[in-house]
Amino acid sequence: MTAELIDVAYSVEGIREGAEPILRRLAAGARDRELTRSYAFREVAELAEQRITLTGIARADGGAGGTLRDVADLIIAIARADSNVAQALRSSFLTANQVASRPGLTHRAATLRRLRAGDLFAGTNNERAGGANGTITTTLRRDGDGDGYVVDGEKYYSTGGLYANWFTGSARDESGAIYTVTVPVDRDGVQRLDDFDAVGQRLTASGTTRLTGVRVAADEVALRDNSTLDSPWLGSFAQLYLAAVQAGIAASALDDAVWFGRERARPIKHSSAAASVDDPYVRHVVGEIGARAQAARAVVLLAGEELGRVPLLAGDEARAAGAAASVTVAQAGVIAAESALRAAELIFDVGGGSATNRDLAFDRHWRNARTVANHNPRDWKAAVAGAYHLTGQEPPTTGLF
Repeated sequence: MTAELIDVAYSVEGIREGAEPILRRLAAGARDRELTRSYAFREVAELAEQRITLTGIARADGGAGGTLRDVADLIIAIARADSNVAQALRSSFLTANQVASRPGLTHRAATLRRLRAGDLFAGTNNERAGGANGTITTTLRRDGDGDGYVVDGEKYYSTGGLYANWFTGSARDESGAIYTVTVPVDRDGVQRLDDFDAVGQRLTASGTTRLTGVRVAADEVALRDNSTLDSPWLGSFAQLYLAAVQAGIAASALDDAVWFGRERARPIKHSSAAASVDDPYVRHVVGEIGARAQAARAVVLLAGEELGRVPLLAGDEARAAGAAASVTVAQAGVIAAESALRAAELIFDVGGGSATNRDLAFDRHWRNARTVANHNPRDWKAAVAGAYHLTGQEPPTTGLF
């Protein structure tokens, strides 16, 4: 490894220590940002300065070391502070995970340099072109007789687009082959739109990216070919990430439930308690929210541990472990989503009508959890897990498991 990559040593502990005060400020402002539709540009920049995405990358490669469990734990902590920010950082962590788990990754050294510099990534393969989900109409063509290319198309769900330094998307060439293209967001012809319009996760900067005559160098293009991989379930970490966001939402709902119960709630008229914290039903509700948050966190960390072992294996052993880990991640996704949705609903049982006041923005927890859950239907996850247990059928390799 070159001196350029190892001139500064990072650690999991150091990153978490540096991130903690930023996450506290992020959490303190989450409600106001929701009410005013304001982005956390300052806090996200500060998290990037802490090199959070180096968590899980080997120290020999210039990363901070640590395991995939450490990565999942960090994502939960960010989502607990503000799930919008955690979601917006998803593409950056996905990029880092590719570097960490795939030594043969195309353009790996260049990507690692960008991560070491604190750069953030946005990316999506999604389009709204009227075709079936997964259809790619974005085009990649040769730029004259040179080595470069020109890209034209429009991508939606460009998660984290307004925060990012780089945009990654898929494109199809004249022969039908699919490529991954990575370009700076300030490249001529790249336009980022703040047009994401969902009920929740409104501040994830997940809108449209338009690519109009964007010139791309040969070293910014990679053929998408996963046929040689021992474990083809490349979507498992992406799905683990969503489950970690759900775990963070459940934990955030617990934080707000505790605060409201202590500071604002009043006992109902016929309560046996003089203070809400002493009301047995309030205690029961907060206890159940805590249990849901704990369950979500536990399944995510367990799945992270299992998935983290797959890159250490090879051949048939890696494929078997990859399939099993994919199922574990899918099951974690089911439990994390349902736990977050339930915790977000229960928060309103901590108080009376005042708990629904808009200035509290407690509804954001449910709306955010519901939006994340809609990314990939959990009924499919449960059914795929059931098929694996009953017949040994491998999960699909669509990226959703």
